Amino acid sequence: MSESMKAIVISAFGGPEVLKYQTAPKPVPGLDEVLIRVHAFGVNHAEMHMRKGEWDEWNPITGLECVGVVEAYPHPASDSQAARFPIGRKVVGVMGGLGRNRPGGYGEYATVPASNAVPLDTSLAWEQLAALPEVYCTAWSCLFTVLGVQKGDRVLIRGATSTLGQAALHLAVDAGAVVTATTRRQERFKWLKEMGAAEAVKEEEGLFGHGGAAEKFDKTLNLIGNRVLLESISLTRPGGRMLQAGWLGGLAPVKDFNPMVQMESGVHFSLFHSKVLGTKEFPLSNIPLQEIVRKIEQGKWNASPARIFEYADIVEAHRALDSHDVGGKIVVKH
Repeated sequence: MSESMKAIVISAFGGPEVLKYQTAPKPVPGLDEVLIRVHAFGVNHAEMHMRKGEWDEWNPITGLECVGVVEAYPHPASDSQAARFPIGRKVVGVMGGLGRNRPGGYGEYATVPASNAVPLDTSLAWEQLAALPEVYCTAWSCLFTVLGVQKGDRVLIRGATSTLGQAALHLAVDAGAVVTATTRRQERFKWLKEMGAAEAVKEEEGLFGHGGAAEKFDKTLNLIGNRVLLESISLTRPGGRMLQAGWLGGLAPVKDFNPMVQMESGVHFSLFHSKVLGTKEFPLSNIPLQEIVRKIEQGKWNASPARIFEYADIVEAHRALDSHDVGGKIVVKH
């Protein structure tokens, strides 16, 4: 077995051109770790920030997720675990330190803790499957683990045309929630309503104008970030929940934040970071990923990637990512 592999490496901090093709050591799986032969991977905004040197933790071989087949699982925690990951099994890997404290999905191979790998039965092409793991696992966790969305809830999703926003919209509507979705572009209103949004609103400061929403929301998912954090809390009813899980509006903190003066009483405010997926507190086993994949196979939702790039075209893939203008998931396939 070769001890080296091809990999896309962050050679220095900067623009897309710093991503270089190099030969790197092939990762060796440790105790209860799965070695995945990567066939495709989704491209995420966090990887853009890592490439620029703006993230708290990063690996030169980035990539928070991947899809492929089990190449090896030499040290399973139990016989039942070994049975889940036979060699050649289709599998997705998500988080578990990928691209952060271990080489990620931009390599030809990647190791991931078994708790961060999910075996799947699917007929989806690799590039189709690669659009799903991080966004749907994160969206499901946000909506149902943290926000506790239920049938009939009035839900506001800010940044609904992002990849995470689209997944959240699909899942929330499927659960029977009444969703108001925001986007920067009015021409995308029809698209959001076709996906099931009851209302589409232009994303801007002073959402709903000076009068505010006619009725406050039961649950709010803020994917824009700190720039609209306080406003998002104010749009949520007392006893309701507001969750921040994205930073589409940038990473700058809230300036001169004074909770006593600026925060609404009685609104539950939480943060979710997808790096916790697969931990004891947020196990992937709680997420019905196989069921989600089945629904997508059956055409219930359109979760196809917006752009698909070949492995040799990673610089162009990141240029598309930097544009913030793709309107969906970017996928790279081998």
